[in-house]
Amino acid sequence: MKHYTQLSQDERYEIYEALKSNISLSQIARSLGRSISTTHRKIKRNTGQRGYRPKQAQQLSKQRRYHKSSEFSEFAYAYVAHLLHCKWSPEQIEGALRYRGWSDVPCYEWIYQYVYRDKAQGGKLYLHLRSQKTYRKRGIKNNDHRGQINNRTSIHCRDVEINNRTRLGDFEADTVIGKHHKGAILTLVERKSLFIHIVYLGITRQSTKTIDHCIVRLKSSQAYSVTFDNGKEFSEHQRLQERGIDTYFADPYKSNQRARNENSNGLIRQYLPKSSSFDGVTAERIQEIEDALNHRPRKTLGWLTPSEMMASYHTIALAA
Repeated sequence: MKHYTQLSQDERYEIYEALKSNISLSQIARSLGRSISTTHRKIKRNTGQRGYRPKQAQQLSKQRRYHKSSEFSEFAYAYVAHLLHCKWSPEQIEGALRYRGWSDVPCYEWIYQYVYRDKAQGGKLYLHLRSQKTYRKRGIKNNDHRGQINNRTSIHCRDVEINNRTRLGDFEADTVIGKHHKGAILTLVERKSLFIHIVYLGITRQSTKTIDHCIVRLKSSQAYSVTFDNGKEFSEHQRLQERGIDTYFADPYKSNQRARNENSNGLIRQYLPKSSSFDGVTAERIQEIEDALNHRPRKTLGWLTPSEMMASYHTIALAA
């Protein structure tokens, strides 16, 4: 009896190129060393509205394979559940496990299905997924009602070195607000490594207190620059300039200009939802959240964590 093997990624690309060249099914099967019926079945079940695509076909195949519980150990199930509890997304889990040398890593689509099967059975894993948000498009504003900040330098004046993220030490800053605008958290995200500092500001967002915390955290990180949004809590930004840290401000209502900061704030909302009050937030809890995010793998970092990215650059600097 012949032992059946799954199509490899290379074989799927070979099928893709052959289909584009209008090569017959029998010729494709012969070149792959497969039966015509097997080849036809594989093409048919992995063809979508945009035709047969090898990368998607490979993902669909892996997704179907992992429906078999025998191919996934109890330990692996428990470990995936643990990472979900740590607020890792399914894509982060797949990428990080693959990077760390796991064999037979489940694709993130399978992990999503695993979560929703758990939900259908009364489980709670779905509560640890990032919430789906409905975004409201802002209309054109004639006036910025938050007031003007003196001596602000536009984001458009930043050096190319900052924009291209070629060094460590350039930050983005913002505040996360508690329920009913009570309480605030300062977030400082390093643009290249995504390393984040989180500071609880208390009930009010006084500029003096906010900039005090910025000075402490940015100096300890050997910062070169920081890009703010237009909140009045950053009005004393010149105190940073006096300490050798350049300050810039994004355009009003252009959160995409500080995308790394905005994304990190979204991750923080997994731990402190918009519906939550910051009244009972402790310094220990803030530190827990900061540590969790800095030890969470990121797709844009090649599945390294921000802490690992920072450590690798420090190691290179010491070696030099």
